[in-house]
Amino acid sequence: MPDEQVYDSPIDWVARHVRTYVESGGRKGHHKWGAPTLLLTTRGRKTGKLRRTALIYGRDGDRYVVVGSNGGARTNPDWYFNLREHPDVTVQVEGEVFAARARPADPEERPRLWRIMTQIWPTYETYQARLKREIPVVVLERH
Repeated sequence: MPDEQVYDSPIDWVARHVRTYVESGGRKGHHKWGAPTLLLTTRGRKTGKLRRTALIYGRDGDRYVVVGSNGGARTNPDWYFNLREHPDVTVQVEGEVFAARARPADPEERPRLWRIMTQIWPTYETYQARLKREIPVVVLERH
């Protein structure tokens, strides 16, 4: 993505986590809440601005996997809608920053990837049990 201003999550505790992650070059903040986290930067579908958030992630070979749980909210997170519109994203894992292509997991791979993610963060199962929407699983593949 071009060198332009990046706007961190409007949620205060997420923004603090992102700042710590960025300012430490990924040395602090990578492990949060007992799980690995990455930073995902998407382009806003309405504003065109770059938006950055922190997410728990899993690995599937050389691919990264994240979940659009939105903390168990009834709607998908904004970052998910953004990447559906603009799938070229930037990812930071610890000190490494790279371009990636984001896509929802296809129906065949989703159950296996969902299991990977619920082993890392079992609360996803709790969220899914009380929601009518299917929580999205997203695959991030390096360019």
